[in-house]
Amino acid sequence: MKELLEDVLEGHRLTPAEAAGLLKARGSDVWEIAAAADVLREQTVGDAVTYVRNQNIHITNICRNLCRFCAFGRPPGAPDAYDVGNEGIRAQVTLAKARDVTELCFLSGVHPDFSAERYAEMIGIAHEILPEADIHTMSPDEVTWAAKKSRITTAEVFAMVRDAGLGTMQGTGAEILVDSVRRNICPNKVLTAEWARIIKEAHEMGLKSTATIMYGSLDTADDRAEHLGVIRDIQDETGGFTEFIPLPFIHENTPLQKAGLVTGGSIGREDILLFAVSRLFFDNIPNIQISWGKTGDRMASLGLMAGGNDFGGTMFTDEVSAEAGASAADYFDPAGMKRITDDLGRVLRRRTTIYELFD
Repeated sequence: MKELLEDVLEGHRLTPAEAAGLLKARGSDVWEIAAAADVLREQTVGDAVTYVRNQNIHITNICRNLCRFCAFGRPPGAPDAYDVGNEGIRAQVTLAKARDVTELCFLSGVHPDFSAERYAEMIGIAHEILPEADIHTMSPDEVTWAAKKSRITTAEVFAMVRDAGLGTMQGTGAEILVDSVRRNICPNKVLTAEWARIIKEAHEMGLKSTATIMYGSLDTADDRAEHLGVIRDIQDETGGFTEFIPLPFIHENTPLQKAGLVTGGSIGREDILLFAVSRLFFDNIPNIQISWGKTGDRMASLGLMAGGNDFGGTMFTDEVSAEAGASAADYFDPAGMKRITDDLGRVLRRRTTIYELFD
């Protein structure tokens, strides 16, 4: 292992099999892997820790997918189902404008009635109120559904929402890009090949996106390494990913937990290793985000010592994580971020969605 880590720091490109081996590490090996990732982080992006001033715009919890890992989605007609409508969107975006937000993240179920025209309408409303903000939305699964609903191609969906004001695309819905796992945890979502096709299509049309992984449900270390390989191959081809975001599975209140298929989410060792191995694996994605809303600020601090260089955003609540039991999923004041970065001897910097730094 030590020889492998030395080779990576000298330019060796990890294979998925080597990454899987590192993800299975135990004991003091975990800290050696984290230390190597921290060295590579410093070499790649320096000591800055970045964040974006963003806000989630909650649209609806009505969802056609009802994934087994999710506690947020509701079927149409459920007593606690909601759709905020145009006025609700306007109210949230107006509040975001007052908060000096530069990124609007649409947080929504895949509503069975949402067509491409509806997505374009919602994006247009937000863009009209806050034209200077990056509107960050449209996962591959939403794009597929919008195309099917409107009977147009996915490329036509992208053209429509881009004209309406879409800034960047959400690389969510990836969960684990291993179809044997997807069929168990999100059987109604697009399979790996379609997810990859749509992301590449977006990149080829000039849209940047994030890349994510949700780990700790029914996946293994080998599955996680395979997922990393899919993302790196896409980045080799398109260069369109701005960052990679490991998202630990929040198990409380989910159908997987209620069915007795999981008794917990990821363990801290797994979190540290995935942060670190992501840094060591992705020689073509410079930014590794530690999602404080999923991990909590203490684990976020450790993640920044294991290859991470970005906090994500201020967020102003995340109902998806909160419904699943993540108590930390609320507003993160940059002053709290600075307390962590000062403790680590790092420098906190505000960024845009595409990692342009503010003065």
